[in-house]
Amino acid sequence: MFKVVHRLGGRCAVLSGQSCCSRGSAQLHLGSGAVCQKPAHKHRPADLPEMPSCDFKPEEYKGMSKERMMEIRRQNCNPMIMKVTYYKKPVFFHQGYMQWLWDVDGRRYLDLFAGVATVSVGHCHPKVAAALQRQLKRVWHTTNIYVNPTLHEYCEKLASHLPDPLKVVYLTNSGSEANDLAMLMARLYTSNFDIITFRGSYHGGTQQTMGLTSNSPYKYPIATSSGCTNTMCPDVFRGLWGGSHCRDSPVQTTRQCGCAQGHCMANDQYIGQLKETFATSVPSRIAGFFGEPIQGMGGAVQYPKNYLKEAYQLVRERGGVCIADEVQTGFGRTGSHFWGFQGHDVLPDMVTMAKGIGNGFPMGAVVTTQEIAASFAQAFHFNTFGGGPLACAVASSVLDTIKEDGTQQNSHNVGTYLMTELAKLRDTYEIIGDVRGKGLQIGVEMVTNKASRDPLPPGAMNEIFEDIKDMGVLIGKGGVYGQAFRIQPPMCITKEDVDFFLAVFNKAIQRYMDKK
Repeated sequence: MFKVVHRLGGRCAVLSGQSCCSRGSAQLHLGSGAVCQKPAHKHRPADLPEMPSCDFKPEEYKGMSKERMMEIRRQNCNPMIMKVTYYKKPVFFHQGYMQWLWDVDGRRYLDLFAGVATVSVGHCHPKVAAALQRQLKRVWHTTNIYVNPTLHEYCEKLASHLPDPLKVVYLTNSGSEANDLAMLMARLYTSNFDIITFRGSYHGGTQQTMGLTSNSPYKYPIATSSGCTNTMCPDVFRGLWGGSHCRDSPVQTTRQCGCAQGHCMANDQYIGQLKETFATSVPSRIAGFFGEPIQGMGGAVQYPKNYLKEAYQLVRERGGVCIADEVQTGFGRTGSHFWGFQGHDVLPDMVTMAKGIGNGFPMGAVVTTQEIAASFAQAFHFNTFGGGPLACAVASSVLDTIKEDGTQQNSHNVGTYLMTELAKLRDTYEIIGDVRGKGLQIGVEMVTNKASRDPLPPGAMNEIFEDIKDMGVLIGKGGVYGQAFRIQPPMCITKEDVDFFLAVFNKAIQRYMDKK
């Protein structure tokens, strides 16, 4: 499972054409100009395989000290910046390339979280960077009151990736903004007000979208958007019902299941809970239903295979529209399809997207039908930066790169391999409760033991999380109780990268269990 890898399949070398960083080491320039080699990660165990090679040489960092950065972070940045800072010993990143990040000391990290599932095709991907540079020489900003070719070229290209009748695009700057507008459009089009979302969902941090979001750490003690109701999340691992073939994933839960082939009792029960929500918590007519095809911040939670299909029908019977939040699942991340909703065999009325749309460049979008879009034109809505020339040039290049580099297929192949290998670790360790996901949208749920499925406490999660970082790999965390590790890397990672991560993850779990 944990084979030592000697080269990286040529992906980095072909694209960069630059000299190679030694495996497991970083070049550090001394004041005299001499070059010395130092281990990339001082916490690296002797029995850990070497980090895969990378044919890219980062620039020498000559900026402000780490101490000064932290001083400014505490004094001049909003306290929220410190509150969300990852790790007891934070990392200070200086440069990135494809699936790699370098800190200011020259240490290299394998990035398996992609700036919270945002870097889709790779850090500073040469094709995307070149597109941005070309546009920088033409025009940076005009706004939508003028007609600029990049906006129209991109809208046409994006629409071509969506099925009929989802062909009308409105560009924003973020996923929160896109979901905020989708709420407005749903209410305008239906002339109804109430919107349903899942418990454990995350749909943004604006005052409006906080109403959609059902995750306590992201709630403030103020009035947020009214008319938002949360229904039970059909989580087949942690929820009340689940089985051994409920979800569309190469890895199923270890819960026992007596369902006949083609029938899912858990799905019936969760649909029953949705009907209960309709009967008790909302008016007879609603505006809409928001659902992530796979929950992101919730910890890559998946639903029974037919749940969304039945839920969409129930919502439409009550006058509502169905909104697929593809902020984290879109652009080929799930591997089998370009959009997460396609894996559920449903057709939403609106699709919201962001993050991977611009490979890290700020951008979002709402795509809907002509009829729903027309309702938005009842008044004026102006967005200064949405659909700007720079963003559209970048996003257009991202779509081209996904196709040219085969990143969707890579997500499927590498993601399936990773989940299959992680499932072996789940079967080995009592504290790994579940492995789930599709493509490179993956969650690993940690528990105190498999029988209770109680969440692994935050202190234990943080200890393992920090250890993984110290060995050179970056992953994320999520879940209502902070109990899930999230793996959502740039979609250019390789099986060699996966082998290294598996060795690191295995070692981190081993060390935690030894201490325990």
